[in-house]
Amino acid sequence: MTASDKLPQKFMAKMLAVRDRGRGLGAGADQNPSSGEVFGRILYSFSTGEKMANARIIGAATTSFGRFTDSTIRSLAEQAVSDALADAGVSPDEIESVFFANGVAGLLTGQEMIRGQSALRNTGLLGQPLVNVENACASGSTAFQLAAAAVESGSVDIAIAVGAEKLSHPEKARSFAAIGTAMDLLQPDDFRRAGIELGPDLDSGDRRSSPFMDVYAANTRRFMSSGRISATDFANVAVKNREHAALNPKAQFREPLTRQQVLDSRMVSAPLTLLMCSPIGDGAAAVVVCSAEYVKRIGADSVTIRGYTLVSGIDRADGSLPAVTRAARASYEKAGIGPEDAQVIELHDAAAPAELIAYEELGLCEIGDAGKLLHSNQTRLGGKHVVNPSGGLLSKGHPIGATGLAQLAELTDQLRGRCGDRQVPNARVAIAENAGGFLGNDPAAASVVVLAT
Repeated sequence: MTASDKLPQKFMAKMLAVRDRGRGLGAGADQNPSSGEVFGRILYSFSTGEKMANARIIGAATTSFGRFTDSTIRSLAEQAVSDALADAGVSPDEIESVFFANGVAGLLTGQEMIRGQSALRNTGLLGQPLVNVENACASGSTAFQLAAAAVESGSVDIAIAVGAEKLSHPEKARSFAAIGTAMDLLQPDDFRRAGIELGPDLDSGDRRSSPFMDVYAANTRRFMSSGRISATDFANVAVKNREHAALNPKAQFREPLTRQQVLDSRMVSAPLTLLMCSPIGDGAAAVVVCSAEYVKRIGADSVTIRGYTLVSGIDRADGSLPAVTRAARASYEKAGIGPEDAQVIELHDAAAPAELIAYEELGLCEIGDAGKLLHSNQTRLGGKHVVNPSGGLLSKGHPIGATGLAQLAELTDQLRGRCGDRQVPNARVAIAENAGGFLGNDPAAASVVVLAT
């Protein structure tokens, strides 16, 4: 059964009509389609996986990540957009569709409804179709996938995905409470049944950490139950990623760490210590996507988007696959590439154990062998499958709406050979994994993207 077989027949009939008009195949074919037709084609392509040709990345950029008292979402987004357009060698008026990702601006600044229009007001991008995207920590990768689908459906020749987040706040508890809304608040029993103690109420000023770390801690305790993994392994992940971040001038934290420093840092939610958890921070990233024909027309240096998949979480029964594995397998199939082919991977290490769990869920190793892979040193610079050369969320930083796009910007630079001292030699295939929110015992959203030279 194909993806299109699972969609309602009336819906599919409408989408096929829209698609055919865009291709000039049916009555009413239009070389200048309305925005409604544009997004009908995007939805068709995104839902079914049918596409005209692989899209390309021709521009990518991130701001520095950190706590920037004087910054705004607008100033951060403007910098990322300007740098990404310059990298692509195109002007704002050439962009035909815009996708803007943000997670918590509504809760922290009050700006709702038109977050992208507000953030991008001075960039020259307004006037074109602009879609605001919110999908928890996977917002950035979701915006990217929509931009790629827009190009691959034939709706547009060139699009941009932008993600920006101003997550720091004078009242840190407000930042933690905002992050905590990426769970199903209508079913709090999900967490009690799973043995997850969320600590103080989400809106409590007593909170000293994100409630997500309570969830990660519970998942970590289950992961440790096999006896094959220990807190020392989590500390080693944090040390590795900090070593990588030391070579990234845009990373939030670059100072060297020792394993003992990680183990001795404040306990957040056992067994997670502070230095095993990603930080609160601000930042933005942007990626310009276009068709192969557009690349030829302007002579751009490009990276090919070989495959991408976004899935939502499910109420997993024993034996059912986690969201990340489902997304990864679908992307590998589309790309005709497996995890063994990737030289460089950026994955969602919001907590150090999450990196090890992702090793197994992405198929980088067999179930139960994450610790063995870590100990082999194959995931650090110089290894066969370098993981998080940017420093990962643990050290590069995790401004929610920007994270997925920052991963893709790093991988684009790696495949172009532009990463300086942290460059992975002969990088030809890259994988990005970005997850967001929690729905019971599964991420609420999971994205996996495969890129290649």
